[in-house]
Formats: sequence, structure tokens, C-alpha cells
Amino acid sequence: MSDFAPRHLLVTGGAGFIGSNFVRRVLELDPSLQITNLDLLTYAGNLESLADVSGNPRDRFVHGDIGDFELARRLVGAADALVHFAAESHVDRSILGPRAFVETNVNGTFALLEATRAELAERPREFRFVHVSTDEVYGDLGPVEPAFTEETSLRPNSPYSASKAGSDLLVRAYARTFGVPGIITRCSNNYGPYQFPEKLIPLMITRALADRPLPVYGDGRNVRDWLHVLDHAEAIWTVLRRGEPGEVYNIGGECEVPNLEIVRRVLGLLGKPESLIQFVTDRPGHDRRYAMNIGKIRRDLGWSPRHTLEQGLRETVAWYQEHRVWWERVLNEAYRTANVMYLGGLRKTAAPR
Repeated sequence: MSDFAPRHLLVTGGAGFIGSNFVRRVLELDPSLQITNLDLLTYAGNLESLADVSGNPRDRFVHGDIGDFELARRLVGAADALVHFAAESHVDRSILGPRAFVETNVNGTFALLEATRAELAERPREFRFVHVSTDEVYGDLGPVEPAFTEETSLRPNSPYSASKAGSDLLVRAYARTFGVPGIITRCSNNYGPYQFPEKLIPLMITRALADRPLPVYGDGRNVRDWLHVLDHAEAIWTVLRRGEPGEVYNIGGECEVPNLEIVRRVLGLLGKPESLIQFVTDRPGHDRRYAMNIGKIRRDLGWSPRHTLEQGLRETVAWYQEHRVWWERVLNEAYRTANVMYLGGLRKTAAPR
């Protein structure tokens, strides 16, 4: 199949962590591409994350809600592809307030699918709808179980992952029933520049820089597959151009590491003591292990991750050290959230060896 070559791309959630890195990267990769960036600018969306491309005439920002059908229909009408990042994405927030996750992740995706279906019915043309999802829809794995494949059953364990599984299934249904050219990607844990400091790696970096306690859930041995955000951005671009409508593609870093080891590496890179580690009551329903089999995207589309964890983590720590102005402006919200989610259950124990 020849490559699909979009000329005008509608990106939802392009002011968020993954979305902003994607926008920046594809503007570099394709010097003729036009982007319309639709974002509601909730707490984790920040136009400062795109300050370096704000003057680019090929990047247009629209402040709006993905659940607004009329707005979505108008924007889809000017595009020949849609990459859907916009989502509520933090598991702990979904436990504290599940409603917003259903409204954004399920109902918002439904509105975008309806807008796309209506537009393509009126003006049929080659189009792609890339829906960016998560490995969390698969549930979790035991210590020696094989990694998730695209055929693994969906078994979400949190309100967040359940809402993403619901949106995945809507995309699948619209592809099968209505012919919407949807493609689903499922990624492992991302890290890198511009990540909101409620997620594990930036939370640990920013707290360590302030010599504050580093809250670690349970015993810290929950395992995640770590993927650098720029590798993820390039994988999404590859799927958009070469992926087959109706298919699912796993995207991972092939890098399984326990959370506690990540925290220790961050402390080592910053020259901070491990005595800053403090353990907190475990998250309800905390998935024990994720691992992604990326054989399909490597074999069919020719993509593989380029960053090693050693390189990527070193670069990420350096980025947060060099961009204090960016992350200090969001610290009040991040630490207020952290205090609710983590520190209320703080218990002082020594880090296990």
C-alpha cells in the first residue's frame, strides 16, 4: 500500500504533553503540512508547550471542546486526517472523579466520530482517523506472562482505562459499521519534555529538585514499559501515513522497569539521596505490570523506538533542570493534586534494597 500523504491535519489535544511533542515533530518532518490544533486547555493543556512554534503559519490553534459537534464538523471539513490525542489521562484523577473521564474520553470521541462520519458521507475522500489509546486497556500482567499483543483481550481496571477502552471500541465499531477509516494505537508509558508534573517521572524530578519527599506507591515494584515521547510521536506519524484503516498498532519502548528503579535513577542523575523516597498507600486496583509486544508495527510499518532509557531519562532530567520557568508555573496545580493523591497516605519507611 502506498503511503497516505495528508496535507491538512486536525490534531485534538495538541497543547498537551504527547500532542505538543507530536505537533512540533511533524512540522519538522513535513515542511508542507498544515496543522489545526484543537484543545480545550484544561489543567494539563498549556500553550507554552508550543511557544517555539506559535509563530509558524502552518500551525493554527483553535480553543474548543472535542464534544462540540458543530465545531468538530467544521474543522474536520478542512482536514484530510485527524489525530485524536485529547483525553483525560491520569489514573488517580479518574479514581477521584470518574465522570470527567467518561464525558471527555467516551462522549468526546463519539462526537469526533460522528463529525467525521457526517463529513465523509457528504464529501467522500481519502481520510484517516488515528485514535491514540493506551496499554492500560489490556489490564495487567503477571511477572512472567507474555507481553500484550493487539489480540489481547481488553480488561481495563481503572475508570481511566475503562473510558479509553470504551472509546477504542467506538472507533472499531465506526470503522466496521460506517466505514470511518479509523486506526487505533495503544502506547506504553510516555516520558520526556513538557510532561505535566503529576506523572511519575516529572513528579519525581521536580520534587527531588526541591528536596521534597518522593512519594512511591506500595512497594514500588509495579513494572511499566517506558517509551520516549518523541519515539511515540514518530510512531504515530508512521501509523498515519502507512497504517491500515481498521487496524490496531501497539507502540512501546521495549523497556520494562519497576517504578522504584525509575525513581532511583532520577535521584542518581540529580545527585540526590535515596532517603527522599517515601512510600505511600497503594493506589486502588493498581496494575502490577505492563509490557508491549511491538512486533506488528515493526514488521508491517518499519517503526522501532530509537531512545534507550538511559539516554532518554538523562535528557529528560536535563530538560526539567533547564526549563524551571515552564514547570514552576504549573507546580501549584501539580502539587495540590499530589497532596490529595499521595501525601495523605504518606508513611515513613526506608526504601527497600
